Amino acid sequence: MAQDQHPDDDIDLAALATDDLVEQMHEDLYDGLADEIVEGTNLLLERGWSAQKVLDEALVEGMRIVGIDFRDGVLFVPEVLLAANAMKAGMEVLRPLLSESDVEPIGKVVIGTVKGDIHDIGKNLVAMMLEGAGFDVVDIGINTDVDGYLAALEEHQPDILGMSALLTTTMPYMKVVIDTLRDKGLRDDYIVLVGGAPLNEEFGQAIGADAYCRDAAVAAEIATQLMRERRTAAA
Repeated sequence: MAQDQHPDDDIDLAALATDDLVEQMHEDLYDGLADEIVEGTNLLLERGWSAQKVLDEALVEGMRIVGIDFRDGVLFVPEVLLAANAMKAGMEVLRPLLSESDVEPIGKVVIGTVKGDIHDIGKNLVAMMLEGAGFDVVDIGINTDVDGYLAALEEHQPDILGMSALLTTTMPYMKVVIDTLRDKGLRDDYIVLVGGAPLNEEFGQAIGADAYCRDAAVAAEIATQLMRERRTAAA
């Protein structure tokens, strides 16, 4: 579904009907065109769309399409990072409006790469997709040890803990974190999601995570689903 990039003077976004504008924003997001995403976001707001509607129908839906093609090998990390940066530009416009309108985030996530591992591209993509899906995301960075995770959990009181590893040698540290949470009686307080290239479903189950997320798009879907289930159970 690769889209053709359009020169700045090729398409006049303001002249498009609203449905066509949203469709064009999906394409511009796909192509990582940040300036066009900011312009489109502002145009939709001027046309009376709420910040939440712009987020859901223009940005999140656009990133969902990006996520599917990333998962299927049509897009690769550099292209997805460009799309994520374009989405971030649109989010900068929407964030103050979303906080004004008291839109409740779906949930809060603390995410970090485990001790010994300094890879962050995958984690950054997941954080961006989660933010795009309506989560409040606290990224605690790379090379995070148990104490770092525990401190972040205590400070931010999230619903979800996300851990990333890109090395087979650092994967087992995820179990160290989960076992420590269990020992402290904290395991059931959080949904624990794990991801990274060398992981798989069996590993996620073996270490006691709630779910293994094979890519950023899946992480956002699973996080949303598990939060809904937790809210329903608590109601």
